[in-house]
Amino acid sequence: MTHPSLPIDIGISEEHRRAIAEGLSRLLADTYTLYLKTHNYHWNVRGPLFNTLHLMFETQYNELALAVDLIAERIRALGHPAPGSYQAYSALTAIPEEDDQPNAEEMIRRLVAGQETVVRTARSIFPIAEQAGDQPTMDLLTERMQIHEKNAWMLRSLLEI
Repeated sequence: MTHPSLPIDIGISEEHRRAIAEGLSRLLADTYTLYLKTHNYHWNVRGPLFNTLHLMFETQYNELALAVDLIAERIRALGHPAPGSYQAYSALTAIPEEDDQPNAEEMIRRLVAGQETVVRTARSIFPIAEQAGDQPTMDLLTERMQIHEKNAWMLRSLLEI
């Protein structure tokens, strides 16, 4: 026997909840794709900065793993299903997948680009969340932007001489 679901009445219209959830789904896809890329680089980095990068990448992928849960749970709280497959992420993400083995410097460059992509995706969702008065989503987006901007800065700093 199926039970009708209770309507969601949190002060945000269905139209706004749908638009925000669609944006958050793109953010989730970007975050998961960046997680996978960062974890891959953690495993495969080599060279004189091995230990530094191995540990930095581990810190970053662990943070990203926690972030995907927060983003997915916000999508669910808005009453929409969270995407959860490689196929869905591939269709939604703005971060390119790679099938090569870049050197450490190229890994850093690609991760900077990935971190900044996540920031731009989060920033693109902010206006609709603000228009809807969705403070929890705005808080989540602000936190994600701060973390990814800091990560991009830290990674970029490794390339400066």
